[in-house]
Amino acid sequence: MENKNEFFVPINEVAKELDVPAHTLRYWEKQFAGAIRPVTGAGNRRYYRRETIEKLRSIKSLLYDKGMTIAGVKKILHNGTFSAETNVEKTPVNAGVKKVESSPIKSINSDDIDIAINLLKQAKMFLD
Repeated sequence: MENKNEFFVPINEVAKELDVPAHTLRYWEKQFAGAIRPVTGAGNRRYYRRETIEKLRSIKSLLYDKGMTIAGVKKILHNGTFSAETNVEKTPVNAGVKKVESSPIKSINSDDIDIAINLLKQAKMFLD
């Protein structure tokens, strides 16, 4: 994108910036109607504000990087935990898991517990 300070950015530039097709952005508009509302100009051309682009970036991260479903992202948006979820770093399912050769209690550290708690919170959110 040429000017990062533009107030309204056309859909084709947003698609390039996020590396997703424009039709995907239009689909996300329908799926996440409350969160993504572009401004439409002459000829129904879509223009996005910077804060909307950041929401799209977060939605892309949740869908593509974290492997969440559209329903899961909708639930996060509905619960109001969207900003908290998007600030959490991507944690692979097996991150921090160590091969246990002796007692499992000795090989667990606080990082392993934090990862397990994070994964349990995400699982609970999906089950609620």
